[in-house]
Amino acid sequence: MGTARGFGVDIGGSGIKGCPVDIEGGVLAEERMRIPTPQPSTPSAVADAVAEIVEKFSWTGPVGITLPCVIKDGTALTAANIDKGWIGTDAQELFAERLGRRREDVVVLNDADAAGIAEMRTGAGAGHRGLVVVLTFGTGIGSAMFMDGKLVPNTEFGHIEVDGHDAETQAAASVKDNLELTYPEWAPRVTRYIQALEQFLWPDLIIAGGGVSKKGHKWIPLLETRTPVVAAALRNDAGIVGAATAATSGNA
Repeated sequence: MGTARGFGVDIGGSGIKGCPVDIEGGVLAEERMRIPTPQPSTPSAVADAVAEIVEKFSWTGPVGITLPCVIKDGTALTAANIDKGWIGTDAQELFAERLGRRREDVVVLNDADAAGIAEMRTGAGAGHRGLVVVLTFGTGIGSAMFMDGKLVPNTEFGHIEVDGHDAETQAAASVKDNLELTYPEWAPRVTRYIQALEQFLWPDLIIAGGGVSKKGHKWIPLLETRTPVVAAALRNDAGIVGAATAATSGNA
């Protein structure tokens, strides 16, 4: 008996990765392909890269694609850690045209929302009710919010003000790398960020995702937050899995 498959592509500030996904299991079905995000990361250049990944796997079905943008009705309204030319671009139409798909066979959604969908379905948030916030630490900080398992799309909690600064300029994983901070040196920055978030939200659970989640044992226990924080189960694959899931279900 065949296993239901989908296809997800996760577009980040530094890399674009994608592959087929086992939808039921919530895991990658094949080894993912990763290519560097084009610089500049214009819509046309990124669309070419996405097409290269999809064609590598000879995939002919629906495709889910994440962007580090607020997405409404397929159109990018912001552009974080990606070329500003995305703002106002009908990304759904762009990718559909480049991939030779009907518009309805391409789903475009915010990258953190996609990661959150995956974590809530088969990862660290599975079965959790109440208010759950997923934070993805990478080039910037992405966020996804769920109330009783239902996505509240396009939250931008990575851009709240913390001590007079945009939060992601203080606590993103890229800041840790750029300043060559150890995990004990970086953790207080994350604590301060989450405490700022807790001033206006009372989550029941926070899921920490992104590449640093695989080293969660080195920094999550150091956090001093009111809300329990756990590492993402799907780690850096959550965006791909969530995108594929959204495309297969036909919605974001």
